[in-house]
Amino acid sequence: MNKETSNLTKLASLAMALLLVGCASAPPAVQLVEVPVFTPCVKTVPQRPVYEFDRLTPEARDGEMVLALARDWPRGRKYEGELESVISGCR
Repeated sequence: MNKETSNLTKLASLAMALLLVGCASAPPAVQLVEVPVFTPCVKTVPQRPVYEFDRLTPEARDGEMVLALARDWPRGRKYEGELESVISGCR
C-alpha cells in the first residue's frame, strides 16, 4: 500500500467515524411554539331591517316621509342595539 492510498484510507475512516458519531446523537427535543391565529370575534351578524323609508318613491309627500321615518325609528334602534352587543364581544 502506498502512502497516498494509506492517507486516503485514513481520511475515509475518519469521515465514516464522524458520520456515525452524528447518527449516535439524540434527536432534538420537541418544542412547543405558540403562534397567534386570527379568529373573528363576530360569530353572527344581525339581519339588517328593511326600512319603510327606503321603499318610498321620489314623489312621496313630506308627510309620508315623516311617518315612514317614525315607523322606522324602533327598527333602527333595535338593529343598532344588536350590532352594539355583537361588537362588545370583540373587546
